[in-house]
Amino acid sequence: MAPTRTVARGLGAFSLALGVVQLVAPRRLLAVSGIRPRDPAPGVTRLVGARELVAAAGLLGQRRPVPFAWFRVAGDAMDLALVGRAVTGRRPSNAGRTVATLGALAAITAVDLVTSVALAQERQREEGTTPGRRPVRRAITIGQPRENVYAFWRDFTNLPKFMRHLQSVEELGGGRSRWTAKAPVVGEVSWEAAITAEEPGSRIAWRSLPASAVRHEGSVTFVDAPGDRGTEVHVELEYQPPAGPFGVAVAKIQGEEPAQQVGDDLRRLKQVLETGEVLVSDAVMNGHRVRQRPAQPSADPVLVEA
Repeated sequence: MAPTRTVARGLGAFSLALGVVQLVAPRRLLAVSGIRPRDPAPGVTRLVGARELVAAAGLLGQRRPVPFAWFRVAGDAMDLALVGRAVTGRRPSNAGRTVATLGALAAITAVDLVTSVALAQERQREEGTTPGRRPVRRAITIGQPRENVYAFWRDFTNLPKFMRHLQSVEELGGGRSRWTAKAPVVGEVSWEAAITAEEPGSRIAWRSLPASAVRHEGSVTFVDAPGDRGTEVHVELEYQPPAGPFGVAVAKIQGEEPAQQVGDDLRRLKQVLETGEVLVSDAVMNGHRVRQRPAQPSADPVLVEA
């Protein structure tokens, strides 16, 4: 068995043991961790235990447990938030133990993160794709003529109007452009790209220049939609993010990975071209805005994900 799989099974066994304890003796576990039995409530601890058992089942029972490894990472983030609240909020029953518990959780999170990335890379190797390079395919239908949609996209300075992560695009001439975007881990990243193929009104392909911080290539194709419904926009992208696999992991957690962004970007493009503005719906939790997402178009056609 590969070392990564061995570590994954070890994490599965850990989840199994921890989940059983959380279900059977939540008050005792909280006391040992230095947390007051009511912060969080034993019922919450039992729910966390059930989550651990789900992760254990996947890590121990699946041949390719990548989703369950990421499930553990998401669970770690929840646990860190709960224990962190106990440290900074109401006075814990034993501050030293609580801080030690927080440190142990941080260490476990790091192991889960590294294991998740390694498992994902291993699966890519088995499937014959290049480790670290992430393929993305998305499509949407926009109720505008193909020539209009193509012209809007071809002017790269328009891209930040609907691509939330992009801060600016500067045309350099000769089919080259400089892009600046927000990025996980590093905060901001810039790179230059060049058009590699162009069919006016139909297709644009590009590739980042050598030594760019973000290595990527892709294409966008514009096709007349059936039934005179406008234009189908098909995006294909393959990229290697800054900060390597760790950047991929952080991007997934923050919801900033291109695979997650492209769908939202296309919905924004649809709204910009059909209504002239982006209608934003806010996810709200405890009175605070969590994340902005483009409101879903109410009319057909809807986003198609490949």
